[in-house]
Amino acid sequence: MKTHYDVIVIGAGHAGCEAAHAAATLGSSTLLITIDMNKIAQMSCNPAVGGIAKGQIVREIDALGGMMGIVADRSAIQFRMLNRSKGPAMWSPRAQSDRQRFIAEWREVLENTDNLYMWQDNVVELVVNDGAVKGVKTALGVTFTAQAVILTAGTFLNGMMHVGRTQQEGGRVAEPAAHGITEQLVAMGFAADRMKTGTPPRLDGRTIDYTKATRQDGDDDFHHFSYMPGVGRTLRQRPCWIVYTNDEVHRVLHDALPESPLYNGQITSIGPRYCPSIETKIVTFADKSSHQLFIEPEGETTHEVYLNGFSSSLPWQVQVEALQHIPAFEHVHVLRPGYAIEYDFFDPTQLTHTLETKLVQNLFFAGQVNGTTGYEEAAGQGLVAGVNAHRKINGLPPFTLSRDQAYIGVLIDDLVTKGVDEPYRMFTSRAEHRILLRQDDADMRLTQLGHDIGLASDERLNHMLAKKGHMQRLREFIEQYSVKPAQVNEQLDGVGQSPLRQGCKLLELVLRPQLAIAQLAQWLPELADVINTIDATLRDEVVEAVEIGLKYQGYIEREQLVADKLARLEQVRLRGRFNYADLHQLSTEARQKLERIDPETVGQASRIPGISPSDISVLLLLLGR
Repeated sequence: MKTHYDVIVIGAGHAGCEAAHAAATLGSSTLLITIDMNKIAQMSCNPAVGGIAKGQIVREIDALGGMMGIVADRSAIQFRMLNRSKGPAMWSPRAQSDRQRFIAEWREVLENTDNLYMWQDNVVELVVNDGAVKGVKTALGVTFTAQAVILTAGTFLNGMMHVGRTQQEGGRVAEPAAHGITEQLVAMGFAADRMKTGTPPRLDGRTIDYTKATRQDGDDDFHHFSYMPGVGRTLRQRPCWIVYTNDEVHRVLHDALPESPLYNGQITSIGPRYCPSIETKIVTFADKSSHQLFIEPEGETTHEVYLNGFSSSLPWQVQVEALQHIPAFEHVHVLRPGYAIEYDFFDPTQLTHTLETKLVQNLFFAGQVNGTTGYEEAAGQGLVAGVNAHRKINGLPPFTLSRDQAYIGVLIDDLVTKGVDEPYRMFTSRAEHRILLRQDDADMRLTQLGHDIGLASDERLNHMLAKKGHMQRLREFIEQYSVKPAQVNEQLDGVGQSPLRQGCKLLELVLRPQLAIAQLAQWLPELADVINTIDATLRDEVVEAVEIGLKYQGYIEREQLVADKLARLEQVRLRGRFNYADLHQLSTEARQKLERIDPETVGQASRIPGISPSDISVLLLLLGR
């Protein structure tokens, strides 16, 4: 067995799996080290992938050649497109997953990836010489050497779990914490801090009265995560259910607040504002008499369910008593109580946009160690880190994504430019160009790029190009075909639409908000014939993409103009041009922030909190602009 590799990835969570797959696929011999090989890509919290803005990240990962979308489709037991009542920039795919199947599918992917090897162990130390990482040392006493190392330790760095006043070391329930790495990095000059997250209780579905819950079924249409054909849902689809807390539940929780680690001083670290515990909800929203909870199945056949919305670190007895005041849970059996977990993270402003650390060459961070929360945010970072680790050690230019290219670009730019003061979660509102970053067009935005760097396969590129060709032909037909009033007026009247007074291009009908291409195809055989020439595996997706592109063309073009204008600042290089401490034309805060972040470009500098437009004007003036 060899002990030297090109790239070593520490941790096999969602970031680590994507990082290892990317580096190995690109040709680097890669070692993935994990504490437990049976829990690769474990869904530590909810058994779901995607959601608002997160679903867009998964589609981007897939378009670039990553694997999360494919694994999520293969393990899905429910799929929904969220926000369909809003514009397409807000549509977000989400899937419930079979937790064990998700692990099995990822394990199969990794075991069948060339150049990728695994080792079950706990890394306790990084090997660093002359300012560059050279490998790792493990708890078993093995030293593995490498040209690059990617740290994706998730919640395991000095992890501490809390259930009431009971504390237990661990990175996840029943799994040990990792010690040594934080202390070593802090001694080197890295800034570290503590964050907190939590998870709800798991319940036995056989003890739930579903007649007192509201059923929520998934969608039954063509949507899925991966753009590749033949990756549809094959598992039995299962419903979720909705229940609500009530005044009695809140009373039990409120009376027990002195026993909550969040309120008795036991936990002092930073918690997630956008995914609060149930005890935080009843304090923050004291005027609300109920909170919505989701009962989510953990798998295709298991009775275990996850109670989304009831994250808690209260004593187990309190959790059980509170739950039993919800009508559907009167006789509920709790399989595992909820718990909070504290863990170490590193200030992400210590990274470049490639996710390489500024202090140690060839050392990359990805996932929750950068202060993020969520499987999808972790996976997106993992892919970028894996690609860049390979490219760095092979002397290739860095791979980065801009804010108008991908949500992944927004995520990483936010982290390295602004840092974090709470666990970072992606939202559509964080993207100023979200009309350009829709879930339907990630393949058009990113597949060619993924293929150019060697991650997206020829098959994936050809599939995208075929789809693009079908889209162009359908769009041209709609823009050029002339419709006569006699062809459609009867149908228009039947759906309450104004009839045509004279002939017009089909495009004019498509642009009516109330009409859809599929509907018009039922009225116009010529349109139906064009649609039927599209490959059946692509047909629905092509029609939807063309419709979105036509109906929102004005918004898309306007957004692109804004993005192009802002992009000019991204071309003006800053790093290495100034000693900011000497630029007294800038404000004191600007000098301090610019010195700490050391932005790559004027565009990045403009996004640093505390940097004013006048500071940017000064920099441009000093650059001769």
